[in-house]
Amino acid sequence: MQQIKTSFDFEKPIADLHQQIEKVNQVAEKTKVNMSATINELEQKLDETSKSLYSNLTGWQEVQLSRHPDRPQTLDYISLICDDFIEMHGDRTVKDDKAIIGGFATINGQTVMVIGHQKGKNTKERQFRNFGMANPEGYRKALRLMRLAEKFNKPVVSFIDTMGAYPGLEAEERGQGEAIARNLLEMSVLKVPIICMVIGEGASGGALGIGIGDRVYMLEHTWYSVISPESCSSILWRSWDFKEKAAECLKLTSANMLGNKLIDGIIPEPLGGAHQNPELMAQTIKDRLISDLAELGKMKTDKLIETRINKFCAMGVVEE
Repeated sequence: MQQIKTSFDFEKPIADLHQQIEKVNQVAEKTKVNMSATINELEQKLDETSKSLYSNLTGWQEVQLSRHPDRPQTLDYISLICDDFIEMHGDRTVKDDKAIIGGFATINGQTVMVIGHQKGKNTKERQFRNFGMANPEGYRKALRLMRLAEKFNKPVVSFIDTMGAYPGLEAEERGQGEAIARNLLEMSVLKVPIICMVIGEGASGGALGIGIGDRVYMLEHTWYSVISPESCSSILWRSWDFKEKAAECLKLTSANMLGNKLIDGIIPEPLGGAHQNPELMAQTIKDRLISDLAELGKMKTDKLIETRINKFCAMGVVEE
């Protein structure tokens, strides 16, 4: 079994079993005693513990896993899924927002427009990318690229991974709310197929700004909600101490979202999360994209738009 890298407190039982296996291996090597039976027993227990643990995560634990520092991001998936990628910059109004990247790419011989949030992997990169929190120009850049895809009749693929749209004063001054609302409107009637995938965090309008699609998926250990657990806790209880409770109340996991018919499916992750095997995760995503692009490509434009609008109009419950 592949060794699972652990980072969080709830993964301690797995870390303890890894340590036991390592110690037995060291003893066997030192004493030249055959301890394969003990090792096999521990590995079987590790496998069972891992499957049980990761299939019964709480809402807050799912949030933690979605934020794992080694979790693949948009650029990682582009390099693993796409044969080539030509990044395009700028919204033609203010500047180039580094929190959102996009450009034409080729997937299995088919040209698509790929757009996604990029958080960064280290402190310097995260500052450069503004932690994946886009300004209005980021959403306007995304819209410009989507219109370009529409012009050349190319599908759009979006990867969602953000803590939310940037909440700074300058972002509001430049029309943050209007930029996101404009994207919702334009994506609803875009004349080409749109496939959206939540690959990490899907928070608030920051995620919705590139999240209206014919197919909307979540990776298994991701979350999608109007607000983060910390912010919800600070509003309701005036403290971040209740973030675990908030995560449960928000029903933000992929299973909750599918149960409420707010997404079209869940993409299974390797045991322990996408960061345990990025290549396998990328291949799973690629297979889904190829299948959906072929299916959506057969639909007539009017039917495509009508189905997309009806899907989102059917969400939620109204009581009169």
